Amino acid sequence: QFLRAVYPRPHNTAGSAIKCLQNLSGDDTWKTLPTLIVANPPRSVSSSSLARQQGSTASYMLRLTFAARRTVAFTCAAARAAATRAAMRVEIVPMLSDNYSYLLIDDATKKAAAIDPVEAEKAVAAASKHGVEIVAVLTTHSHSDHDGGNSDMAKLIPGIPIYGGRGDNAQAVTKEVDQDDVVHVGSLPVRVLSTPCHTPGHVCYTAGESDANRVVFTGDTMFVAGCGNFNSGSPKQMYTALIERIGSLPRSTKVYVGHEYTVSNLRFAQVAEPHNATVQKKLAWAEDQRKAGVPTVPSTLEDEWQTNPFMRIAEPTLAAYTGKSDLLDILLDVRVRKTEWGRKR
Repeated sequence: QFLRAVYPRPHNTAGSAIKCLQNLSGDDTWKTLPTLIVANPPRSVSSSSLARQQGSTASYMLRLTFAARRTVAFTCAAARAAATRAAMRVEIVPMLSDNYSYLLIDDATKKAAAIDPVEAEKAVAAASKHGVEIVAVLTTHSHSDHDGGNSDMAKLIPGIPIYGGRGDNAQAVTKEVDQDDVVHVGSLPVRVLSTPCHTPGHVCYTAGESDANRVVFTGDTMFVAGCGNFNSGSPKQMYTALIERIGSLPRSTKVYVGHEYTVSNLRFAQVAEPHNATVQKKLAWAEDQRKAGVPTVPSTLEDEWQTNPFMRIAEPTLAAYTGKSDLLDILLDVRVRKTEWGRKR
């Protein structure tokens, strides 16, 4: 981010500077950055002018004057902050027979949130393995295969905040959350998406400050190529959850779901859209993954728009499959057909 500001237009020496930075780590990067910029100035800035502006070793202040542009001040501290904000990763923690829990990790602070840690000891062991501290539990909904580990987490980590959807009555929740609430995991902001339908207060959690690193944890609202049962919810609620809320995220968003249902879901998707080549290709891939004992998560929203029949209800193929024209009617019909198809297998 720092170098993009320094080189606002394509510049060959920017690539050289980035390559140099990739070979450095920690404090060496920030000590060397001013020297790299001085050695590789933007076309409109002279090396001597830039060197004179380098400033003290305490702040490494660079004042970079672009031709006919205002003066912009940068510090290595700001560059370091930008880098740490992007230092996020997700670790998959399989649980029960087909559940997925996750650790959402802020590498800058070595803090983590556990998403749906139904087997608490496994979550704590995974955190220890990855060298992080669990500072929050993020519960997607109030079914025992998702919130059943919350009480144990509270015992293993006394005082830990346990978040869950407003009015969902998930076990051991200490803080209820709703649409657009923000939970902080270390320095990482996590935004809440309210997605009621599968349960009255189901929520999803999304994190990441750019399209390139955005993630969403969907619990039982969205599966890879599928969605959860509506239970007491309505087609309108599921439409809002899938299409308007999760579906509004960037298509590059990585999708971490609550269960390993991918192969079954794609087999049904193939029934709904027998000529969808993308479904056929992903099914073959998913079958290979499962034969090798490898998870099929994460998906991406781009993949879901291409393969998930519950996301594709506006496509003519789904209207033809269901014989319906209204989007909510199509969504409900696909859900009913999926349930009936599953019972016959």
